[in-house]
Amino acid sequence: MMGYLDGQLITYYDSQKKEKIPKVSWMKEVEKDDPDYWKDGSNILRATEQVLQEDLRNVQHRYKQYRGFHIWQTAYGCELRGNRSIRGYSQYGYDGRSFLIFNKDTLSWVAPDPQAQITKMNWDANLRWSQRNKLYLEEECIEWLKKYLSYRRKEMLPWTEPPVVTMTRRTEVEDGMETHICRLDGFYPREIDASWTRDGEVWLQDTLHGSIAPNTDGTYHYWLSIQIDPKERGRYRCHVEHDGLQEPLDLALKGERLQGGEGWALWQAGRWWDRNRILYWPSMIGHTKNLSWCKHPQCT
Repeated sequence: MMGYLDGQLITYYDSQKKEKIPKVSWMKEVEKDDPDYWKDGSNILRATEQVLQEDLRNVQHRYKQYRGFHIWQTAYGCELRGNRSIRGYSQYGYDGRSFLIFNKDTLSWVAPDPQAQITKMNWDANLRWSQRNKLYLEEECIEWLKKYLSYRRKEMLPWTEPPVVTMTRRTEVEDGMETHICRLDGFYPREIDASWTRDGEVWLQDTLHGSIAPNTDGTYHYWLSIQIDPKERGRYRCHVEHDGLQEPLDLALKGERLQGGEGWALWQAGRWWDRNRILYWPSMIGHTKNLSWCKHPQCT
């Protein structure tokens, strides 16, 4: 279970020690206002762990899936926007699919998965719990968000990390076409603009891309690929824009030989981006605006 502020990992739950642990130094400031914060937080997360395990058993029983590896995830959090409006959300996923989404305005649950209907009816019937969720998302979560922002502000920690960009290539035996992969790793904040260009214009033909995914240190990684005729290699670039870069990068499809192909890596410093958001992310990969449920055991 992990807690994020504006995409930065600030706390996590150690399931071996059964403790909530700070990931950044400024989070220790919370002890001055609440000496029992870490003890109480550990107790809450231990209870949450047990609830999630029980939820998983119930869902597996409903799906009649008694063998194999299955993933039950929850994500909840809140946002404080520039116009002072707020947003809160709570949702659950099972084996990489959305299972239940909380509608705090109607105090009900939306079930994208037909097999979630029984759980939906049970949860909808628990009006008191729904009211508690709404209160947390609209009030308690926002108050904690403001506190965390104030702790971070005291230490003046505008955090930004530029991407390490690596270019690799491989040649297809069948037709001689080349596949080039542009990998971006270790960047923060999450927002990044990466695309292929041909003669300076954005090029989408014969391209693929992955999802922006978090690393364990709170940074992110991403990749995009393109298949080209090697005779036209000089016309293409991997174009990268990020707040951690002083200026956009345009990387040619050539370079030093690396494992698996050709490429290079580079770093540059840049400016700070910030958005007021707090996210609690128990064992999952995704994002508040475009949630992408984890589909593999390595996500946990």
